[in-house]
Amino acid sequence: MKTYVMEGIWIVKKLQVLGTGCPKCRKLAENVEAAAQQLGIEYELEKVTDLNEIMGFGVMMTPALAVDGEVKLVGKVVEPAAIAELLS
Repeated sequence: MKTYVMEGIWIVKKLQVLGTGCPKCRKLAENVEAAAQQLGIEYELEKVTDLNEIMGFGVMMTPALAVDGEVKLVGKVVEPAAIAELLS
């Protein structure tokens, strides 16, 4: 997947790792960043650590990954290749 350009505006993926900052959450963030870089997409990575905000996504188990506000992965750490499929 490549970055889209619509009417001269770059579209940037918003990637949010939802978690309290535990080792699994940090590993998921690393893998998300590696996947995005591997795909060559423009992205913004945000680490959401506030429990109320995490629950606002409907997530009850961390770590989790939201792409452009939509939860794609909950409760596990996966390798960059699997994340790349979610981003495609």
